[in-house]
Amino acid sequence: MAKRTSDVPASAVQAARDLRVVFSRLRRRLREVSTDTRDLTPSQTSVLSRLDKDGPATASALAAVERVRPQSMAATVAVLTERGLVRRDPDPADGRRQLVTLTAEAREYIAGSRQAREEWLARAIAERYTEKERDTIVAAMALLDRLTDA
Repeated sequence: MAKRTSDVPASAVQAARDLRVVFSRLRRRLREVSTDTRDLTPSQTSVLSRLDKDGPATASALAAVERVRPQSMAATVAVLTERGLVRRDPDPADGRRQLVTLTAEAREYIAGSRQAREEWLARAIAERYTEKERDTIVAAMALLDRLTDA
């Protein structure tokens, strides 16, 4: 076990540990909820999500933001292209480069997958928590969102 520094309160260490465990379980459960049978890897799904959010990008730009080697991203893009989820188009700003773009099929996949996960999560929250507890969850999410501002 990694040694923790003495300047971090024990409560923060426990909160971090609990948060990591719960988010890992929740992420796993949300993956199970998806009704699509494409069996995409987490890295392939991440690339599709990024392209959906940020728009077309070069493979090298995707590699940089996903923090993987360009060769790894090339392999990921190749699989997504083969499955008809992305296409490569010439970059209008630089014809030597190609932009990776989502296909209509990918957009349908993303929307359907997102809807299935959100419906499951909303139903589970409605069934398992009181209104007051749901308010607490919303407040906690606002606090946790501050972690992403770093």
